[in-house]
Amino acid sequence: MNVENPAGLAHRCGLVALLGRPNVGKSTLQNALVGFRVSIVSPKPQTTRHRILGIATRPDAQILFVDTPGMHSDAKRAINRQLNRAARGAIDEVDVLVHVIEAGRWNDEDERVWRALQAAGKPVLLAINKVDTIKNREQLLPFIAQVTGERSYAAVLLVSARRADGLKVLESEIVSRLPEAPPVYGEDEVTDRSERFLAAELVREQLMRQLGQELPYSCTVEIEQFGDREDGMTEIGAVIWVERTSQKAIVIGASGSRLKEVGTAARLAMERLFDRRVFLKLWVRVRENWSDDEAAVKRFGYEG
Repeated sequence: MNVENPAGLAHRCGLVALLGRPNVGKSTLQNALVGFRVSIVSPKPQTTRHRILGIATRPDAQILFVDTPGMHSDAKRAINRQLNRAARGAIDEVDVLVHVIEAGRWNDEDERVWRALQAAGKPVLLAINKVDTIKNREQLLPFIAQVTGERSYAAVLLVSARRADGLKVLESEIVSRLPEAPPVYGEDEVTDRSERFLAAELVREQLMRQLGQELPYSCTVEIEQFGDREDGMTEIGAVIWVERTSQKAIVIGASGSRLKEVGTAARLAMERLFDRRVFLKLWVRVRENWSDDEAAVKRFGYEG
């Protein structure tokens, strides 16, 4: 892809954080803006557990989107505290903040996010996502007035990440507020994360999608093996860690049926993403209460 700047405009480059409470569509929005599936997505809140960089390169700018874990008030366990630290840490590191909320919905967690962003003293854009769920957009006018009446957002954008509506306007508003700087990454790079990391995330995505409401939050994935074989396939060995023996049985399923379903779906997703054949092996192991163990949380790669 040629990204020359024929108009000779000053090139802009900077970091942009997408922040909001859980389940407002931050990861879907990042993927849509980057044009590549950088972050995993599921219907369950708190799917995102890491700060993930997505790189969007255009002729006059390179936007470095930082997808963050949802900021929430219930941070009783070590992993929840670490996720909140990761989200809050991004606020200090970026040039532009995008507060992502859900159309027609504003609650105490949204308010807490706004207060944290306002205190940063940086441009804060409001992205009202999921507007495709509102049949008559005029119904949004009172909601917008209510949300913005006492809050000084630099701009208010209506978007649908799922349908890729309103993204060009959002992107332009972001670029206009980035500093003048050369690109940091090559024009074909879309993330700073390794294939090893992405493989673990794709396994975890299937756990989020296929298991019940609570169990996925007790699971994490660690890649023990990642390498190319002589036949051209990539061989990946991944461990699914759970907190109790009873959870291990649920993940494995009757005669290994659930583990096979998770593995097949994750392998197919890897093959699409990596554009080559994958041989995936999965194991399930127990580490009691890992999500409330600071050392274990850090060992599994969750950094604040």
